[in-house]
Amino acid sequence: MHPPSPAATAMDFSQNSLFGYMEDLQELTIIERPVRRSLKTPEEIERLTVDEDLSDIERAVYLLSAGQDIQGTSVIANLPFLMRQNPAETLRRVLPKVREALHVAGVEMQLTAAVSFLTILQDESVSVHTYAHSFLQVILLHLEHRDAGVSNAWLETLLSVIDVLPKDTLRHEILNPLVSKAQLSQTVQSRLVSCKILGKLTNKFDALAIKREILPLVKSLCQDVEYEVRSCMCRQLENIAQGIGTELTKSVVLPELIELSRDEGSSVRLAAFETLVNLLDIFDTDDRSQTILPVVKSFCEKSFKADESILISLSFHLGKLCHGLYGIFTPDQHLRFLEFYKKLCTLGLQQENGHNENQIPPQILEQEKKYISVRKNCAYNFPAMIVFVDPKNFHMELYSTFFCLCHDPEVPVRYTIAICFYEVSKLLNSGVYLIHKELITLLQDESLEVLDALIDHLPEILELMSTGGESSVQENKLSSLPDLVPALTAAEQRAAASLKWRTHEKLLQKYACLPQVISSDQIYYRFLQRMFTIMMTNNVLPVQKAASRTLCIFLRYNRKQEQRHEVIQKLIEQLGQGKSYWNRLRFLDTCEFIIEIFSKSFFCKYFFLPAIELTHDPVANVRMKLCYLLPKVKSTLKIPADKHLLQQLEMCVRKLLCQEKDKDVLAIVKRTVLELDRMEMSMDAFQKKFYEKDLLDQEKEREELLLLEMEQLEKEKQQNDGRPMSEKTFEKKRRDSKTPTSLPKSIPISVPGSSSATPSTSKEIKKSKLIRSQSFNNQAFHAKYGNLDKCTTSKSSTAAYTPSVSGLSKTSMISLTDDSFRTRNTNSAPSSFSSNTSLPSTSRGTGNSVDPKSSGSKDTQPRKATLKSRKSNP
Repeated sequence: MHPPSPAATAMDFSQNSLFGYMEDLQELTIIERPVRRSLKTPEEIERLTVDEDLSDIERAVYLLSAGQDIQGTSVIANLPFLMRQNPAETLRRVLPKVREALHVAGVEMQLTAAVSFLTILQDESVSVHTYAHSFLQVILLHLEHRDAGVSNAWLETLLSVIDVLPKDTLRHEILNPLVSKAQLSQTVQSRLVSCKILGKLTNKFDALAIKREILPLVKSLCQDVEYEVRSCMCRQLENIAQGIGTELTKSVVLPELIELSRDEGSSVRLAAFETLVNLLDIFDTDDRSQTILPVVKSFCEKSFKADESILISLSFHLGKLCHGLYGIFTPDQHLRFLEFYKKLCTLGLQQENGHNENQIPPQILEQEKKYISVRKNCAYNFPAMIVFVDPKNFHMELYSTFFCLCHDPEVPVRYTIAICFYEVSKLLNSGVYLIHKELITLLQDESLEVLDALIDHLPEILELMSTGGESSVQENKLSSLPDLVPALTAAEQRAAASLKWRTHEKLLQKYACLPQVISSDQIYYRFLQRMFTIMMTNNVLPVQKAASRTLCIFLRYNRKQEQRHEVIQKLIEQLGQGKSYWNRLRFLDTCEFIIEIFSKSFFCKYFFLPAIELTHDPVANVRMKLCYLLPKVKSTLKIPADKHLLQQLEMCVRKLLCQEKDKDVLAIVKRTVLELDRMEMSMDAFQKKFYEKDLLDQEKEREELLLLEMEQLEKEKQQNDGRPMSEKTFEKKRRDSKTPTSLPKSIPISVPGSSSATPSTSKEIKKSKLIRSQSFNNQAFHAKYGNLDKCTTSKSSTAAYTPSVSGLSKTSMISLTDDSFRTRNTNSAPSSFSSNTSLPSTSRGTGNSVDPKSSGSKDTQPRKATLKSRKSNP
């Protein structure tokens, strides 16, 4: 092909081209004409104008009398409001006009009236007696409207009214006229309405009245000449059976159902089958085995020869059917029903065709859609079928079927089995390892709908995978499933690349469970940096916040001090001191999560000064967001240990009041100052009003301290053994230990390397510390991540540690808080930390001190003057 010449590409102003332009303009004019015609003329506007001085009642009466249909519809839609405002006048003046308007009303006004009448009933604007006297006759009058939609709307309103009407009113106003309405001489629509009303009335009368007044009508309608009426009445037999009791159901309803199950109409047989399945609990074992089971067997055998719609219903009710008939099957019948289910699970998959979808006949496409519905229903019933075959026989009987459903070519089938995956995992219990590969398959599914369905219960599924299965005792943290981490990362990247940000947000929220199931190093190297990237680059605020919260939880349970320090420094430097104001806003969101998840001392040590430093931010939105956060920031302080931090906070707020030029920020500052003044400060000693919060905070501090002790114990064990110990090996030994979930009261809480409480090197003390760290792991890492999100802990567990902590002096408590993530003695710091770099921090009651940072090749940039950090002496 040759490129077009400039002459060909230039605009053609020949006569033919101009005519073409004129035709295009005429088409645009034609398109605009309906818009112009839809505008109201002055005369129409005059007719639609109503005097503004009229009251609501007078305006409603006027519009119903002389207004147009759209105005009358508006008045009827507003009828519930008028009833609440002035019920007496509305009933006296407006309701008669509504009755007149409904006689000649169109479909829209009729539907609006049905909804308004139902709303008035639900609002209880008038008494039941008044409602029955004023509205019931209007409802009954329009039940047989020629439009099926209008008739159904009025019928739904009537069925709701029946629930509240007294028996006498029901008998005289509804049941007695129903005798004539259910006769063969009436229209089909009238008899269909009678069927539904009879089904509703059985819950309002006693069994004797039902037997004498209602059951004759029911039998008559079950034998109606029209299959639609027989089918409708058959579906009401379930309600009738619940109203008349077991004996009458066996003697009256069951024979009718058996007869209807042999009806010539397929819809009638289907209704009879579904009603039988729903009533299985009422019948005893003899009725099930001798009467119902032969009907069900015959129905299943003929289903493949019948319409596909029957297969859809059968596949949907098969789980309930097998559960209801469980125990009366012979081994042969049990196997036959199981094979029938397996056949339905692969229905339509055997038909291979190489035709284009556009070339397939419409009837074949419709048939394939029904087959997809059948397989979807089979996926829905899969948990019930596991119970049917017994979970112990899952691998032999149902695993291949489960594999097919997870790999089904149609998204609705895989979506449904993804929803059921958690139920399947619970039922398999110790056999959950059998479906590891299917979990990976669904995580890697190309459809985000399938992934969205699976992650709803992803934390619970992963917990079952990590604690159940034959290999769970020997190997933990899902080491038997090496493909899990790549599948999780690929799922997150696929969600991030799509436009479905809600799925991405949900997935990030569920990833907060990962500290329960995979190692800290895997989280650090495969997920934590990804959370940073999302916070820095993603454009969706809820997704960024979800990533921020999950990152905080990863940091909360990270087991290496060096990695924790690196994450903290990244948060401060890349977010808190970032060039983009958007990143600084996300830093404040992260601070809020830190306050919620971590202890008060942790926040004050690392994030307090970087947060209040943003009071000098050049962007008003950042300062405004910080003002909203200041009350939570102040709540982390304890007096007198944090008196110097309180002074800095007050100084920053004072500067905002004096120097703030943005009026919106200034208004928020003034409100914040009032709130800060009303706040009561927490003290170092326990106070009654803050007792629960102080206990919770103390528990958080203890867990943060034990994380540090665990790391130190690992290093000591590696040195003693003379060989490196992998985290997997440590986790295996820790989980195999059967220590209690709380620390022994006799063991004091101390920090390795602390000058105030340096432990001896005896074997007994090291052994007791190892028991203590293992005990903490059993409590912290096996807890559900939902409990972590809520940051709740049991009082009994906390009380177990209270004596040992409360026995320490105030100085010791401050020392423990300072050393939650570092040691005072620089000689005991890890050798991997460089003494030339510093991590800004604020310690309680001891002034400002510094931790070394891991990378010693480069000197980091100095912090801002307000942070007042200094390097530690080598």
